[in-house]
Amino acid sequence: MEISGTVMKADLASRAEALGFAALGVSRVPVDLRQDYYREWIAAGQHGNMNWMERNNERRLQPEALIPEARSVVMVSLNYYQPDPERDFRIAKYALGDDYHNFMLKRLKQLCRIMREEYGGVQRPYVDTGPVLEKPIAAAAGLGWQGKSTILIEPKRGTWSFLGTIVTTLDLPEGEAVKDRCGSCTRCIDVCPTQAITAPYQLDARRCIAYLTIEHDGPIPLEFREAVGDRLFGCDECLDVCPWNRWAVATQEARFTPRDLPLMREMLAWEEAEFTERFRGSPMRRLKLQRFKRNICVVLGNVGRAEDVPALERLAQGEDAMVAEHAGWALERIRRRR
Repeated sequence: MEISGTVMKADLASRAEALGFAALGVSRVPVDLRQDYYREWIAAGQHGNMNWMERNNERRLQPEALIPEARSVVMVSLNYYQPDPERDFRIAKYALGDDYHNFMLKRLKQLCRIMREEYGGVQRPYVDTGPVLEKPIAAAAGLGWQGKSTILIEPKRGTWSFLGTIVTTLDLPEGEAVKDRCGSCTRCIDVCPTQAITAPYQLDARRCIAYLTIEHDGPIPLEFREAVGDRLFGCDECLDVCPWNRWAVATQEARFTPRDLPLMREMLAWEEAEFTERFRGSPMRRLKLQRFKRNICVVLGNVGRAEDVPALERLAQGEDAMVAEHAGWALERIRRRR
């Protein structure tokens, strides 16, 4: 007996929940992905040095090109919300614990195996690893809507979700699109320390603190260093203020438990081996040691005290020119405050 797409979708939603996912939705292909806006955004250079966003755009803007005869895109979300730990610096909530990419992909592959064994078809999973525009596809799948910050907002969970994608040849019923409920609210726009949200639904990554402290591989521009404040890795400002987060609940995923970290001045003394070991399995490892120290210097320039000066002075005399310049900037700022 042929199984209906509705039954398949309901079963997959149940299986996804058992794997720890918060929600499952489906978009049919082709999907409306605002192609003109994306191409204009790239042409204007607002993606900064994330050059990978310039490549594979025929597939990125046409998910059906990822698999011949693709009929549907399954989207899942994984809750990562938790309160910030008490520290004199902040790390974006998504990076407090283990990197989600590997273990989330393993769970997606489990879901793909269930799909193949139970219903047939061809599946291909992605977790922020392929040419997929996850947020607009998730919106089309009925998981939520893209807010004015460009972040996906889920009505029952707010902004705190990782997204996973499965492109499949199975014919599944599309989810009902969720109405954009941002209304007249501009909290995310107003709170951005660098005015990176240049207009509703438009983000200039080159101004974004998350981009500057994670993706950007050179010196942090002087005009943005004070705005970085105490943010060592990433920025949650536009997420924190979203009123839809009133329904957010703490994640049950043990892998997201925050790692214990020492004082910033102690981390400035780390060598490569200690940095690698302490951040094994963490999203922060991708920074590499010199950019990590660059970020610490900027934060200490904003919130550092007299006790931090000796560690910064050692770096200011070090061999890495970029780190030395940021250390010198931090020293000047601390001395000015004193």
